[in-house]
Formats: sequence, structure tokens, C-alpha cells
Amino acid sequence: MTEKTMASSFCKEVCTLCQDEAVSNQAVTWCTECEIFFCMDCDKHHKKSPSSKYHKIMSTEEYHKLPAFMQEISSQCQEHNKKFELYCSFHACPCCVQCVTKHQKCQDIKPLSDILTNVKSSASVQLLEKDLKDLKENFGEIVKFLKRRINTNNIQKTAAIKVIHTMRRSLDHYLNRLEQQILGDLESKHSKLKLNMNTLLKQLEHRKVKLHTLQEEFSKMTLYANELQMYIGLREIEKTTSQAAKYIEDVESAGLLNEKNLEIKISSSLQSILQDVKSFGDINITTSSSTVQIKAGRKDQAQRLVPTVLGIENIELSLMKSVTFAEEIGLVYINCCRLLPGGKILILDFNQSQLLLFSKDGIFMRIVVTFEGSPHNLCIVRNNTAAISLARIEQLALVDIEKNKIIKTIELSHDCRGVTSDSQILVVIGEKKCTIVNLKDMSHKILEGVGGNYISIFKEKIYCTGLIEQKVSCYQTTGEPLWTFMHNDIKSPTGLALDINGFVYVASFETNKIVVVSPDGKTSKTILSDANGIINPTGLDINRGTGMMVVACSMSGYLPKMLLFKT
Repeated sequence: MTEKTMASSFCKEVCTLCQDEAVSNQAVTWCTECEIFFCMDCDKHHKKSPSSKYHKIMSTEEYHKLPAFMQEISSQCQEHNKKFELYCSFHACPCCVQCVTKHQKCQDIKPLSDILTNVKSSASVQLLEKDLKDLKENFGEIVKFLKRRINTNNIQKTAAIKVIHTMRRSLDHYLNRLEQQILGDLESKHSKLKLNMNTLLKQLEHRKVKLHTLQEEFSKMTLYANELQMYIGLREIEKTTSQAAKYIEDVESAGLLNEKNLEIKISSSLQSILQDVKSFGDINITTSSSTVQIKAGRKDQAQRLVPTVLGIENIELSLMKSVTFAEEIGLVYINCCRLLPGGKILILDFNQSQLLLFSKDGIFMRIVVTFEGSPHNLCIVRNNTAAISLARIEQLALVDIEKNKIIKTIELSHDCRGVTSDSQILVVIGEKKCTIVNLKDMSHKILEGVGGNYISIFKEKIYCTGLIEQKVSCYQTTGEPLWTFMHNDIKSPTGLALDINGFVYVASFETNKIVVVSPDGKTSKTILSDANGIINPTGLDINRGTGMMVVACSMSGYLPKMLLFKT
């Protein structure tokens, strides 16, 4: 299925009323008060009905232009199926008439209509609009500033390279000059030495020739000369040989026969460069104050627009419902559970390799799909699409929940354990690395060193648990580690989920506990245990819009069960 086809399938809604009658008519409108889709015929009846003709409606196209988190916001209490009529300022949440019993100690309970009156024209909207504009301008200024700094650093790098090359050329020129000087000195001394030795050699060769001639004449004299000639000749030859012997003595005594060798001695200063100079220089990064102009934000912004976040010590859960699976469903081992936006629950059954759908009351509805591989984990990609990791065959399966079929499979290069999505990307974690899948073009990006078993993504951060290391870790989406948390209450962590404030909830299989970890990974609190019915928890999930949490337990010798809590 192409990206365009997938996108159109997400936007094509079915009329809620017709669907209840097992008819699949395409929806054209959405009622903001009834919170259901209408086809053309049902929309006409809805507009004519006295009880609903003044309801505000919008087209399905306009509905899908709403941000994803707004599509999940309901005007109905998920716990009591009643319309929100009140607002608790202390807890910053809407309440129905039955919710009030839980807020008896809260002092500031107001009618929801008073809170919502003229909200779109309120000062908060104008202030927030200005804040967004200022923030956008600030980000723009920072981006321009960083681009300027990058260009400046590039220029500085080019200038530094020029300095290095200039110094290198200066050194080369200086060393070349010293080299020419010593080569000239070598040539001069070698020439002088060679000249002196050649002069002496010529003299010796000349005397050697004369001595050879005298030796020949002596031989002839001994054969042919008479006694007088012999006598006088001997006197002359003795004189000549005496002079030759005297010449050799003079040459030797003058040191002309001493061995003269050419030797080179490199300057000790030059030799010390190889020992003393360890680098060409130093590259330093100096820091000065920023010159970027940032518009100051309102100091009271958090107090005006963002509800006060309770500390970890204030987090408490209240049990809404406990559902034990019926025996007729079969032997189920819950590997994972997920809450759908409307409150329905998806269960991943590892034992029978099935994806099961339950109502928000925990009543079994149907088998969505059966897998050939071993399903390990699941997440909701969009309203009607789920992604399931198939561990053994290194695949992801995208499942259309309404149509009960696999619409796409994604091949991966590593084992598939946990999977999570923010509707823009899919993140699949393996033992030693994870893959980020871009849902627009299906491109893959590998993050080495980010490994584990269960995973969740929240505000561009990746959270995962390590089953063997008994730890919870937090990473940037670039793979940069931010923190790791370990505690004796967390043993064999299975499920993982985050609430709207960034608190991390962990299901600890061995200790029969649900542990919450602070957003900075520094503190923790055990909020549920076996005293609350938590036995061998294998998964949990939180609907950040409604605050509902589901915990799945699979117990040896007992039927598995689900527990629904309100955070």
C-alpha cells in the first residue's frame, strides 16, 4: 500500500450510527457534542431532531485538521459515561456529577460552562498567541544566529588553515635555505680536499714514471757498462733513489698521507625539533557572551496557562474496574495491552499469536488478526491502525483494527521487541539497537547502543526498559543518553508508559509492583503492589487525555486479568 493510499484510509471515517447497524456508510460530518460521525442521511435526521438541531457540527475534513491530541479529547467522562459539567481547578481536570465524590476535599469546583465562557476571546488566548509569536521569533533569531556562527566558524577554520600553511611554507623556506648552506659548505670542502689529493697524486705518478725509467736504465747498465761506467752510474742512481726516498719521507711527515674523511653533523637545535616539538600548535575554542536578541517570556505564563504538576509523592491511583478473562477465550498470555482513544482495549496474546479487542468495560469483542510470527509488542499508530512487532522474523505488521487485517509489513535489520509511535514515526527496539521508521516515506534510521525490551516515546524522548539489566533509560531521539534509573523494586520490567506530565510508569514482573519514576530519572515511588491485585504484571498503558491506565496480569495457575485505574 502506498503512502497516499494509507493516508486516505486514515481520513475515511464510517458513520457511527450505521456502523452499529453493520452498515459501512462513509461519514461526512462530526458532531462535537455527540462525538460521533454521521453520513449524509443520518446528518439530516440529526439536524432535524429537536434535541440535537443546535449541536455544533463540522465536516470530517475539518475534524482531521484538528491536532491528534485534540481528536482524543472527549466531553464525556470515560469512567461514568456522563457529560462533563464541572471543573476542578486544583486537579486541573473536568468532572461529571459522579466524579465530584472524589473531589470532596477540593475547594475550587466550578461549573464547566463558567470556565469555557468566552474562552476563545479570553485574554489567555491573546497572551498565548503573543507567546507563540514571540517564541517563533526567538527560535527564528536563534536559528539565524547559529547559522551566522556556523559561517563565522567556517571562516575562522579557513583562516586557521591559511596560518598553518603559511607557517609550514615559512619553515620549508627556512629549512631549504639552511639545507643549501650546508650543501654549499659540503661542496666547497669536498672540492678543496679533492684538489689537494689530485695534486699530490699527479706528483707521485710523475716520480713513479721517472723511477720506472731509472729501473730500466739500471738493468741495461748492469749488462753493457764497463767497470768505470758502472761505478759512476751507481753513484748517480744512488743519488736519485736517495732523493726519491727523501720525498716519500717528506710527504709522510707532512701528513699528506693521513686519511681525511667527510662527515656531517646535524645541528643539535634542528635535531631537538624531532624530540621537543610535539605538535604544530593548539586549536582552542573560546567562549564569549551571546549577542542574539531574545524576547523575554511572561514569568506568569506557567501559572496562567499550565496546570500545576503534582510531585511524585502526590501521585495516587484509584481502581475503576477489575476484569478477569473468561475461560472460553482460551489460554491467554498477555504480552501487551493498549488503550484506544475511545476507551476500547487491545490485547496482544502471545500464547495464541492473536490481537484481541475488548470494550472499554473489558468485555471481549473479537479477534482482530492472527499472526504467523511471534508477536511481542504493539502500539497505536493512528486511531484505527496498530503496529505489532514480530520478534522472531524481524518484522513489523501494520494492522487495520476496523477491517481486521494486516495492511502492511515492514522488514527490519534486527530483532523486534518493543514498538512505539507518536503518529509521525515508529520506533522499534531490539536487544542492542533500535530503528526509527519515518511514516511519511518509510525511511529507516538506526540508533546503535539504544537497546532494550519495552519502549515509549514522549516529547521527542525515547524511554525503554532493560529486562536483563533491570533498568529504565531515557534517550534523545538522536540516540544520546540522558539518564538511567535502577531500583530494587524494579525487577524484570515488562510494561512501560508515560502520563501527560512525563512521569514514567513501569510494570515490574518479579516484584508484583507498578513503579513510577520521576521525569528526570532521579526518584521513584511504588504506587501499586500485590495488595492492589498486581500479580506478575506483563503490560500497562495510559491514555494521556483521559488519565485512564490499564494493567494486564498473566498469572500461572490463574486466569489472566486486566485492572483499570484512574491516574
